[in-house]
Amino acid sequence: MNPNKSKRKAKEAAQGISFMLPTIIIMTVFTLIPIIYALFLSLNKVSLVGESSYQFVGLKNYTNAFQDERVWIALKNTVRYVIIVVPCQTILALLMASLLNSGIKFQNTFRTIFFLPTLTSSSALTMIFMFLFSLTGPVNNILVDFGILSEPINFINETQFALGTIMVMNIWSTVPFFMTIYLAGLQDIPKTMYEAAQVDGANAWKRLTRITVPQIAPITNYVLLMGIIGCFQLFDQAYIISGGSGGPNNATLTLSLIIYQYAFKSFDTMGYASAIAILLTIIIFVVSMLARKLNKEDVNEEGGAAS
Repeated sequence: MNPNKSKRKAKEAAQGISFMLPTIIIMTVFTLIPIIYALFLSLNKVSLVGESSYQFVGLKNYTNAFQDERVWIALKNTVRYVIIVVPCQTILALLMASLLNSGIKFQNTFRTIFFLPTLTSSSALTMIFMFLFSLTGPVNNILVDFGILSEPINFINETQFALGTIMVMNIWSTVPFFMTIYLAGLQDIPKTMYEAAQVDGANAWKRLTRITVPQIAPITNYVLLMGIIGCFQLFDQAYIISGGSGGPNNATLTLSLIIYQYAFKSFDTMGYASAIAILLTIIIFVVSMLARKLNKEDVNEEGGAAS
């Protein structure tokens, strides 16, 4: 073997490793080590009061999680939130992006206005919506004035409305972000495809379903995955609205919120909180992979039919 060639390959490998090393270190310190430590904590009863102590309990934290009624309530609330919010924000984002990409007047102005909620902090948005949906807020006043309600409803503190209020708030605040992602994808679709379809007599709905949707399928995959992950991790809005309790009557209790409660508001339950966090990670991974697989199958079927 040529010694010069070997030296050159070794030098190239060293350069590649040197470029990757900062990323590897960051990923190891801030991702890999915390995951391993969380797995370790989930197998122990952990006390962080005074001198830290660890008592190995095996899978007991996991079995306790499956028997914990509040964990099941949190899972039910989170799944319900995901099932409603993810499709709504995806469909609305696509429709808004298609509209703003259709060449309407002042479309750049509308893009800027619609994107503003994304620039606002989640805490500020939550406080604004708490005011809007309060007993004396604009939403109640409008509904009462138009005769839709006979009397104001306490949306924030009513069990049947509290989680729905958070859903409305998150759909309103996340749609502009995903709309921008869709807009970027729509720019890559050749206009000649729409022109040809229009010549063939395809209306706006057919152009959307037969051209736009199949062409931006990879972007839809990304939007769905990000939506699912973000919704399963719902914490700050539920925390602010309920004051960290998950109330009223556990109506806003989510998996992320119950992890926080067991980790930082209870003694000797850090290991238990870590076990729930690991279970949440597994749930997000499985649901995300299923959604990705189903969406790919739909895309393949559409492509096969089109061909």
